[in-house]
Amino acid sequence: MSGFVFSEKPIPIESGEGAILTAEDGTEYLDFGASYACTPLGHSHPAVTEAIQEQAAELTYVQASYPVGTRTETYEKLAALAPGDLDNVWLCNSGTEANEAAMKFARAATGDEKIVATKRAFHGRTLGALAMTWKGKYKAPYEPLAGGIEFVEYGDAEALAETVDEDTAAVFLEPVQGEGGIHPAAVEYLQHAREVTEDAGAALVFDEIQTGVGRTGTLWACEQADVVPDVLTTAKGIANGLPMGATLCADWIAEDYGDHGSTFSGGPVVCAAANATLETVVEEDLPAHAETVGDDLRRRLETAVDDHDLPVRDVRGSGLMVGIEVKRGANRILRDLAVDQDVLALPAGRSVVRLLPPLVVDEPEVERFVDAFVEVLSE
Repeated sequence: MSGFVFSEKPIPIESGEGAILTAEDGTEYLDFGASYACTPLGHSHPAVTEAIQEQAAELTYVQASYPVGTRTETYEKLAALAPGDLDNVWLCNSGTEANEAAMKFARAATGDEKIVATKRAFHGRTLGALAMTWKGKYKAPYEPLAGGIEFVEYGDAEALAETVDEDTAAVFLEPVQGEGGIHPAAVEYLQHAREVTEDAGAALVFDEIQTGVGRTGTLWACEQADVVPDVLTTAKGIANGLPMGATLCADWIAEDYGDHGSTFSGGPVVCAAANATLETVVEEDLPAHAETVGDDLRRRLETAVDDHDLPVRDVRGSGLMVGIEVKRGANRILRDLAVDQDVLALPAGRSVVRLLPPLVVDEPEVERFVDAFVEVLSE
């Protein structure tokens, strides 16, 4: 088997259903990573499968300058579900593209260049989004990157206020840092960011690539702080595994966004998947389910840490976006979970086990994960 960009794990996957992935040898793995939060409804959800099949039989693709009912429905659903008045929708194929668009839109609308991002931030791997990403290992091979980026400490309101000025086009923030180790922002910090950007005439951009579509217990994480940004970016779970990103903008951004486009913006088949996903998330109130099950997951983990004196420094997160900061290497724990317990999860740096299960995960599956985690850390 050849490979280039991705190093492959020795677990060839054949099929999936709900929170279970089945390997070619028949082993069933409990999926507590959901491929970086990309399958909120779980694998092979019937509503999404049916929507994809029906759309593919009618029209696979036509570019976005030709109106298509399925794409128009996606625009309307996202506009209706967006926080506040972010009812201008631009569709793309990934989170990094959504953030690239947000960066360009903010610079065009404000006429300014400076972008303020945060330490530990991760905004994507294309050159603009990568420039706003903190960790050097992602950036070093590709420098020089886009200029005009300044970093501040995440959560430091004073540093943010000192850095944002009349030359600032945008502030990019993740309401919960994902790749950076699962760090939820304080409500007051997000509210302060809103005030600072409004005073400076800069755009406030919330990167909800990972936190959006119900992951943190509300449809959008920013709703928990009662803050509406000028731009919200989302992707990952929006089409339950098919490639889609979206940049949602306030009117003042959309009125002067420059000249931007994408050949595959809003493909009908992907839009059909997104429509089915969004409908199901809302109709089944999966954000509330994520909050309830996520609280239970964190409580069980905290109890297990105390009862078994596990080498864990912290359990944190919001909804079904949970980080377990461990005292020994996270990658070794993840390997043992997969090999010995048939459980899949993710890292967030070297010391954090990241949990992003499908939003449909149930209590027995939570119990299975916690039992497996205790077994691995007790060895």
